[in-house]
Amino acid sequence: MPLTEDVVARAAEVLKGHRESIDRLDAILVYTLGERFKHTQAVGKLKAEHDLPPSDPAREDAQIARLEELAKAADLDPEFAKKFLNFIIQEVIRHHRQHQG
Repeated sequence: MPLTEDVVARAAEVLKGHRESIDRLDAILVYTLGERFKHTQAVGKLKAEHDLPPSDPAREDAQIARLEELAKAADLDPEFAKKFLNFIIQEVIRHHRQHQG
């Protein structure tokens, strides 16, 4: 059954709406990560000033467990959420080590 112009036009409108939402969400993610890294950089400087270790494995484990629960509640793959947080944590630790150098 061939698609009518109306069906194709409606699908294009729906697609456009989804893409606009995705673009807004991407902006939110970027600004949120930027804000998060401002705080973690401040933590890194504080740790360096007081000779504290750049990583806190107990906190990292607690954060990962918390994020997994949040992911489940948000209907997001917990393994993806865990990988994402681990990536962020490694970047934060790298920044903290730079402050200690």
